[in-house]
This record gives sequence, C-alpha cells and structure tokens, in this order.
Amino acid sequence: MEKPTQLYATHQAHGGKIVPFAGYLLPVQYQTGVIAEHMAVREACGLFDVSHMGEILCEGPGALKLLNHLLTNDFTNMYDGQARYSLMCYENGCCVDDLIVYKVRDERYFIVVNAANKDKDFTWMKAHEQDVEGATFTDISHSVAQIAVQGPKAHEILAKLLPEDEFPVKYYSACFDRTIGGMHCIVSKTGYTGSAGYELYLDAENAAAMWELLLETGKEEGLICCGLGARDTLRLEAGMPLYGHEMNETITPLESGLGFCVKFSKEEFIGKEALEASEPARTRIGLKITGRGIVREHMPVFSGDTKVGMTTSGTHAPYLGYPTYIVPLVFIPPIPADPYFVLSNIAFKSISFVVSERLILAAIIAGSNACIFILFGLEAKFAPAFINSS
Repeated sequence: MEKPTQLYATHQAHGGKIVPFAGYLLPVQYQTGVIAEHMAVREACGLFDVSHMGEILCEGPGALKLLNHLLTNDFTNMYDGQARYSLMCYENGCCVDDLIVYKVRDERYFIVVNAANKDKDFTWMKAHEQDVEGATFTDISHSVAQIAVQGPKAHEILAKLLPEDEFPVKYYSACFDRTIGGMHCIVSKTGYTGSAGYELYLDAENAAAMWELLLETGKEEGLICCGLGARDTLRLEAGMPLYGHEMNETITPLESGLGFCVKFSKEEFIGKEALEASEPARTRIGLKITGRGIVREHMPVFSGDTKVGMTTSGTHAPYLGYPTYIVPLVFIPPIPADPYFVLSNIAFKSISFVVSERLILAAIIAGSNACIFILFGLEAKFAPAFINSS
C-alpha cells in the first residue's frame, strides 16, 4: 500500500497528477507538464518533493570505521558539513544501493538513501553494525522531509530567506542548524538534476509551510512545482545513474562507470576482494538517436545482426533542443583501447544512433570503466557537476 508524503495534500491543491512510486504517492507532473517543468529547472527554478528518500544516522566513536567498512568511498578526511557520494556493495561486488553521506561532526554522520531501497539498506546496515565496535545506525526517515530547489535561480530565491554567509559554499556540502521562515533545516548544495541548486532537510511537520513559503518567495524568478517526470528527464539529460536501471544487485560500480567512488586504497570494505578479482564485463555509455523513435529501458542494441548491449534508460532531452533527441544509457562490452575504434551501424531494431568522436575519445582515455554520456559530447550546453562529486 503506497503512502503519502507530508506534501500529498499540497500536491493535490497545486494540481499535481499523483502516481505510485517507490511505495509512495507522488506527483508525476503538474498542469504545466513535464517539458515546461524540465525547462524551468534549466532556465529558472523548480521545486521538488523528495520526502520519499530515506535518512539514516550513523553515530558513535566507531562510526567512521564502520562507514569505511560498509561503503566503497573513503570518509576519512571529510570536514564538518561535507557530503560524499558512495556505493554500498554486497560481498560479490554488486550494488546494494548508491547513497550520500554527510559528516555532521566527528562521530555523527547523516546518510541519504534511495526511497525504494531504504528498508533494504537499513536492514543491511544493521546486519553489519556489529562488524565494528562503537557505532549504531538509526532510521529517522519518518521524521524528515526533503525539498529540492533546483535551477540557476535557486540561490537568488533562497537568498531572500537566508543570509549570504549561511549558505554552503562548495558543491556537495551542507550547513546544519539553519533557519528559514522560522523553520529549522539543513541546507545542502546538492541535487539530482544537473542544474545548480539546493536540497533542504527539515522536520516533516513543517514541509507544507516550507513548500508554500518557497513558492511565494520564488514567484518573480519563475519557480514552479515539478514532478517525478521532470526529475527523470533532468537526471538522464545530466547522465546521472538511477538504482534499478544503471545499477542493481547484478551490476558492479565499475560496470556502472562509478569507479571514481570506489577507493581501492582503503585497507578493506565489503566487496573489495570481488571487485579487485574481476574485470568489468560491460561499460555504460550514452548515445544520441539519429532517427525517429523512442528508446526505453531493456531494449537490445545491435551492431548489424550482433547484439552488443542493452539499454538501461532513455528519454527526450528537452534542453538540448532536439525534438527527437534521446539519451539512452546503454551497457555494452568494454570499449577497446584502440584510437581507431569506432562504433558504427548500430541500431535499436529500426532506430539508429551515433556516438560522437569526443565520446569515443573519452572512452579510450578513461578505459573500460568509462562513464560516458552524450552530454559530454559536442552538443553539450552545460556540464553536470555530479562527475566531480568524489
């Protein structure tokens, strides 16, 4: 049975089209439509309800050691307020989930996990809690709401409500114990859209009041409500992976192109031995469709009559200005380190596509673990900051 977030009534009042997603009832779009919402985030600002995400605390003198044991990234040299993206792996090296860890202070960390995986993640964390002495995990998801303010005018809007010296300065950092409109919150310089912006974490009971305050404050800047549809097209246009598509319990971080957050220099972490012992069997790339048609997930990719891969996600990329522009993320066998290697004559049945020379060059430079997206090709109008979040 799907659950409403704290903003369910607010979404209905603003004309949101409610659908079930990850165990929750959330707006897929508003009356403005997905494309208008997408463009607002690229050119002005959009407001998202992300309260379905999970929030977990890791606390105690052994917290740092436990996180370094459980997760692939290294959290040793973080400053207070810093955020770091990571994978959590099974012993076989495949992905339990991807998540973000914030250092609140020594011995206290704030973790944000995917909505569909939060119960599984918390169970996995608790099962390994005793691997290290002196640390505990606590699920606080029920008491936390998350609202994302995304787009080039996000800072301008929030600056009306928060003094300039109270903003986080660096991407992937946060300020704790801030107050906006009399409501205590965490202000994080993060997002899942590829545009600049912030994510606010606050008491669940204040979610509706914060939503209305932000909408009213950002009216002149063009702030509008946005739903799941735009969130997905935005993350795809920015080349951001999604659990259940570009990663799952059968895919390793290296195959997903997420090797930048796998720190083999650490003495140990769950899944390290398996990842060190095997070479990635496939690579994730991005493709531009040259013909008409829609490419969705789980579509076979052919080179001539030979199947070479499978799509994981695909959609239109509205901001790039191509009505038939699709950004599928595709798994194919590792790209050989041959400067003359070219992908050609490849098709999704009757739909053809090309990979730009710059994408091929990126693949050759990065090797078989390359995380390549059409966004980094000649057509790019903006560069997602996600790639620098390690």
